[in-house]
Amino acid sequence: MTLPFTAVVGQDDARLALLLGAVDPGIGGVLLTGEKGTAKTTLVRGLTAILPGVNVVPKCRFSCDPAAPDPGCPDGPHPPGGPAEYRPARLVELPLGATDDNVTGSLDVPRVLAGAGTAEAFAPGLLALANRGVLYVDEINLLPDHLVDVLLDAAATGRTSVERDGISLRHASSFLLVGTMNPEEGELRPQLLDRFGLCVPVTASADPAVRAAVVRARLRHDRSPAASAEDHENLERAVTSQIVAARGTLLGVKVTDRELLRVTTACAALGVDGMRGDLVTCRAAIAHAAWQGRDEVSAADVRVAARLALPHRQRRGPFDDPDTDAARLDEALGPDEDDADRPPDDDGDHPGGGGGGERPGAPPDVPEGATGRDGAGEGAPDQGAGRPAPSGTAAPPSAAFGVRKMQARGLGSGPEGRRSGSAGPHGRPIASVRTARRPELRPTLRAAATARPGAPFTVTSGDLRASLRRGREANLIVLLLDTSGSMAARRRSAAVATAALSLLADAYRRRDRVAVLTFRGTSATVVVPPTSSVELAARRLRGVPVGGRTPLAAGLEAVRQLVRREAWRDPARRPIVVVITDGRATGPDALPQARRAAAALARTRATAIVVDAEEGPVRLGLAGEIARHLAADLVTIPGLAAQAGPLREQAGRALADLIRAKEAAA
Repeated sequence: MTLPFTAVVGQDDARLALLLGAVDPGIGGVLLTGEKGTAKTTLVRGLTAILPGVNVVPKCRFSCDPAAPDPGCPDGPHPPGGPAEYRPARLVELPLGATDDNVTGSLDVPRVLAGAGTAEAFAPGLLALANRGVLYVDEINLLPDHLVDVLLDAAATGRTSVERDGISLRHASSFLLVGTMNPEEGELRPQLLDRFGLCVPVTASADPAVRAAVVRARLRHDRSPAASAEDHENLERAVTSQIVAARGTLLGVKVTDRELLRVTTACAALGVDGMRGDLVTCRAAIAHAAWQGRDEVSAADVRVAARLALPHRQRRGPFDDPDTDAARLDEALGPDEDDADRPPDDDGDHPGGGGGGERPGAPPDVPEGATGRDGAGEGAPDQGAGRPAPSGTAAPPSAAFGVRKMQARGLGSGPEGRRSGSAGPHGRPIASVRTARRPELRPTLRAAATARPGAPFTVTSGDLRASLRRGREANLIVLLLDTSGSMAARRRSAAVATAALSLLADAYRRRDRVAVLTFRGTSATVVVPPTSSVELAARRLRGVPVGGRTPLAAGLEAVRQLVRREAWRDPARRPIVVVITDGRATGPDALPQARRAAAALARTRATAIVVDAEEGPVRLGLAGEIARHLAADLVTIPGLAAQAGPLREQAGRALADLIRAKEAAA
């Protein structure tokens, strides 16, 4: 039995966002982001239990409302006011392995061959099953982008269009979309993040008393689920009644010009792109006013809505902090009418609250979890080329640059992405091939029709076909950074950090997983294990220590072991290794060991690139030796930039030498 929704301790913003989404699903979905074990899934399942049930047309696969049936329902037409059947609110969970057919529906091939029409033979997908209920996607950041687009389109419009494989139909799919994700396992693109109506960071409280209350509530429920449900039964019924009442008054809630201008002024001041932020904030404010039983939106409603709808819309790049500074948001919203003439004091408004220390819509006795992040590093001011870097740490990077195209050799079959060539199932069909395993409908029907023109249509085993596809896949980008003493000079460490940041930004755009290793002293360190969170990798790079000896062989061996482990875990994802070093190695027999380690790594058949970070008028060319044993391409840091050819690389070297010569002369 699920823990009751009202039994969850804390997480006030998450609960409120889910309730506002239940009042008005047109807000566009709710995204809960945060670390594991913070009751995200428990809240979603508890919400479904308190949602009011619905009346549906009997035997309608699309859950049409008998009072106002969908005129375009594939199972229709249904006469208004016809027979009704009560059904509790439905929770539909979308698995990570879902395909287009699972989500939007597909044709039932046996029924097609039996002569059924398109509508009759259409097998509804999860979007149809979720109509007038809740569609829940756990780890939505791991779902393919095109499927997230489909879900968000349906959540925003309330309808699903199916135009594929000879199907052309539309049906209602009005549901509350709830996604949960752990940002450390990968980020959503800002374009997709913006399309979620509300986004709430969910964190565990740092208050020991609150944490004790969470444990107590969970233990009580686990020991006696029936008693826990009975304790919260009246409160759950009250919340259900409040949802029904809020839905009934939603269309009558008014928005004054003053509050509308407050919303649009805040969105403009915060630099929110487009108009979706303004619209969603208004809808959320209206839903909050209806939830509170008011017929007019107040400044408090706007503040609550802005806190839930605007912070994630300020993010524009892969390394931008998605959290809005609360004081900046409060300043953008301006003073309330009641606060305009009140002098400020030390006990001022709670950031994002309305008029007092408590947050509207949230219990005052539960402290809010801290959601701030350390923004130092990427936005730090330049300390100047002539000043030494802080002892033991790398110099801050410059702005990231576009990276030249890198891709694995040959064709793979890895997950859908934007980097290397793929012959996997996600690509575009370019031809059809005969197969007895997993034939596809369209090429099979085409082969059968063309094989016996003029004869009665039949399908034989010799007509079975599958599509030959070509597309792009995502890869595992393994960065190996030399952070030893030979790379610790301020200019060189800043150049390496900038190159690494640029490679991470490129991996983000191409949907790759990344891993970061460094080597210094006597060993190599896995700074970031393979992850889809490029933001996490960028954060951990900011404080990487530098200095010490250069165990190049240890770094290459650590990469080889990581590549072998990942080949067992995810054999379809091909690795691309990028080594940034000057090629120097210290210790007895260091260079021969490094060459042998490079040759061993080459035997894994991983595509590799060596970025030569050597500087100065006298160059030993040791990185080239490593590249030769690694069977890798060799480039310089200037040559790593996009569209870099031999002339551009030579120009980059010449320009860098000229700048150093002028600084030395000065």
